[in-house]
Amino acid sequence: MGNDLQPVLLCVGGHDPSGGAGIQADAEAARAAGVHACPVLSCLTDQDTCGLVRLRPQPSQTVAEQCRLLLADSRVGALKIGLLGSSPVIRVLCDLATRHPRLPLVLDPVLASGAGQPVGDAALVNQLRNRLLGHCTLATPNLPEARLLSGCEEPDDCARWFLQTGCSWVLITGTHAPGAEVINRLYGRDGSRREWSWPRLAGLYHGSGCTLTSAIAARLVRGLDLEQAVAEAQAYTWESLKHARRTGHCQLTPNRLFALEEMGSGLDLCLHRGKGIRS
Repeated sequence: MGNDLQPVLLCVGGHDPSGGAGIQADAEAARAAGVHACPVLSCLTDQDTCGLVRLRPQPSQTVAEQCRLLLADSRVGALKIGLLGSSPVIRVLCDLATRHPRLPLVLDPVLASGAGQPVGDAALVNQLRNRLLGHCTLATPNLPEARLLSGCEEPDDCARWFLQTGCSWVLITGTHAPGAEVINRLYGRDGSRREWSWPRLAGLYHGSGCTLTSAIAARLVRGLDLEQAVAEAQAYTWESLKHARRTGHCQLTPNRLFALEEMGSGLDLCLHRGKGIRS
């Protein structure tokens, strides 16, 4: 029976009661890709579409036990990590990565909420820098996160630092940079570099980073190579933002399942909206 198990995406992240970000975003993005998500909560949050009020980290031993059970029971095809809430959870995840070295690990290094409130203290940032990044198949920081973690300013310099930690790939997203287009840059340890340019959409969105990273991880579960997974996930995320809904008074909520219905066989057309440049 074990050979019949469908591969699943193991997600470790925070719960956002507004449904815009966190574990719900992971599950919806995975479902849109045809993948089942197994969620493990690293922290609870008090937040809405306007911002974060309070963070409630979960015990690291609880996270460890839930991950252990799921890895023993299910055919986990990738691990996606989002909001962590406390540094002890990072030690758990590093141990998990050491025990499962072939498991793709995709990290969204969440250091601030969508409204800008910090969600990690100095100990957490230090553990991310010095321990967790070295286990990552892919990290997906936005430019402010890349600058904070690396201490560098330019995207190329930030990427060089990430790759020196042992991280195999880094995708630096440009949503926080000015301009009419959003430029996302993918760097590999083999020296490869690829760039996509997307039309900037009006409005502010709650959970866009969670959506993108989970969409990539879900496609790795399905067996896509990393560059193809990154390209397809960007197309999907752009569509989910284009069709976002106003579920609260502030940031818009990505419409992750509507994007699935609308895109259908039109994914190839959508991919052309993002101009990929390889260098």
